[in-house]
Amino acid sequence: MAKGHRTQIKKERNQEQREKRPYAVLKYARMSSQKAEYVLAAIRGKNVIEAQAILEYNPRYASTVIAKLLKSAIANAENNNGLDPETLYVDECFAGKAVTMKRIRPRARGMAYRIEKRTCHITIILNER
Repeated sequence: MAKGHRTQIKKERNQEQREKRPYAVLKYARMSSQKAEYVLAAIRGKNVIEAQAILEYNPRYASTVIAKLLKSAIANAENNNGLDPETLYVDECFAGKAVTMKRIRPRARGMAYRIEKRTCHITIILNER
């Protein structure tokens, strides 16, 4: 049987299973996950400098948000893990669905149409080559 209080045991187990690669997460981004995923597909597997160039010249709104998130992930890698930004590449990136805000649009004859304002959680995980 393991020694220590159950919270200590859980804490140790979580430390072992914790993500070792540098990453950044943006929660509740005001765009659908499909639109974010379209931009993320363009940078997946690319090195960090190339990914930044792609995002800079991509005309979609999602690219500005993702570029900011990529810079954050690079800063995390540099400060927390002591990695060189020149050797980093985008290992994984994905967007998952988050809450959907429901709004009402007035229509003819007193009816109302529902407008769904979708949000998503975007994650970028870097790795070293």
